Formats: sequence, C-alpha cells, structure tokens
Amino acid sequence: MMSIMTDMQPIQKSEAEWRKELTPEQYHILREKGTEAAGTGKYYHSTETGMYHCGACGAALFSSDAKFDSGSGWPSFYEPATPDSVKLTQDDSHGMRRTEVTCGRCGSHLGHVFDDGPQPTGKRFCINSLALDMKKG
Repeated sequence: MMSIMTDMQPIQKSEAEWRKELTPEQYHILREKGTEAAGTGKYYHSTETGMYHCGACGAALFSSDAKFDSGSGWPSFYEPATPDSVKLTQDDSHGMRRTEVTCGRCGSHLGHVFDDGPQPTGKRFCINSLALDMKKG
C-alpha cells in the first residue's frame, strides 16, 4: 500500500474561476454533474500504478491498488484513498436513487458508488475519467 499525502483544506472557487481552469468537458463532468460516455475514458482500461487525483483541485482520491475492472465502462475502485477523500450524498436525479461521489476537498462531481463491488468493501466507486488526473508512482 502506498503512502498517501493529502492536503484536504477545503477549496472554494466561483464557477467563473472553475470555468477558466477546466476544459469544457471537465467542467461539464466536475461542476455540472455530467457523465462521460461508457468505455470512452482514458483511465477505464488503465493498469498503471499510482494515485488518482481530483481533476479540479488535485486532491488524492483513489489508489490504483483499489482499482478493478467492473465491466461498467468507467474506472472503478473498491475504496477511496482515505475516508475523507470523497463525500457521499444521495442523488435522486434521472428517476433513480443513487449515491453521488464528490471530491472531499472541492466538492466536484466524480461519479457514483454502488453496493455491487468486490471484497473487502463490496463497493464499486464508478468514476468518470475526466474527473481524474493519474500520477504514476
């Protein structure tokens, strides 16, 4: 297991500031709660080792050690890097009841978590590649 260095001081920016810093595609996912098309994300099939960071603020979110192939079309992890890395909230949008995953530092939308993942947690954090920035190591 790799050592995790995190700075979880909250980050608050205006939407205008986020819009300047992010690509239009990243802004749509991270700030407007969008979803990339299944199977299209750059990290979906990635097997590189390292830490996945928030694409908006750089906070450490998920270790490659917790990544698995869920067959869902999105990068999937069975646990976050630390309990504070992400925040979970109920999402009743689109006629479904799901649990939204947001960055614990900046509040950006990452994806959703489901209870059909592997052990040891039984969780599947289904995360948009555009919400992530992987640092090898």
